[in-house]
Amino acid sequence: MAVVLVVEDDPVVRAAMIRDLSARDWVVRSVGTALESLREVAEHPPDAIILDLGLPDLDGGETLKMIRGISNAPTIVATARDDESEIVRLLRAGADDYVVKPFSSEHLHARIEAVLRRYRGAQPSKVVEVGGLRIDLDSRVSTLDGVELELTRREFDLLAYLAARPGKVVPRRELLAQVWRQSYGDDQTIDVHLSWVRRKLGETAAAPRYLHTVRGVGVKLVAP
Repeated sequence: MAVVLVVEDDPVVRAAMIRDLSARDWVVRSVGTALESLREVAEHPPDAIILDLGLPDLDGGETLKMIRGISNAPTIVATARDDESEIVRLLRAGADDYVVKPFSSEHLHARIEAVLRRYRGAQPSKVVEVGGLRIDLDSRVSTLDGVELELTRREFDLLAYLAARPGKVVPRRELLAQVWRQSYGDDQTIDVHLSWVRRKLGETAAAPRYLHTVRGVGVKLVAP
């Protein structure tokens, strides 16, 4: 069952949305500020997000950009601004859809179903291959040149996340949010796990083959 995060500062509107969405069998979580939404997305990743623009601590457009930095969950912007240029700006900033207030529960329900269909239809293959590295996401089995790697759960998740984005430098903050499900933490934790994974790949930080550290930015995985 899909989890929907409602980000809405008006307690009356938020309560109505929770009631209507729950009645349609969505699992609903809710927060009232931008800071709470970022923490919630990082610690309890939702399947879809309903984001109100009029938040008390940060503009909704800026919140959207920050959410996009840690999550690719489909996001529907709820706005009272029925202005074409504003809507275009939000879509370009990362929104998947929008609804203009006031809107009916039927309208919102249909929009959520639509973005989830598009998102799930665009999901990548369950098997990731980079060079001689092969990762089966369903069976959670990874092999290097045909030999199975003995990885812990966290090591597998870290390697799989990087392998799904070959050539892209992934910031440490993103790894912390998406692999560790934490909004903040110690870089040393990531470095230690990277060291363990490198050892199992038969490489070191000084002589990398697959895992390359970009100083001050993050980590990328490439075929040797």
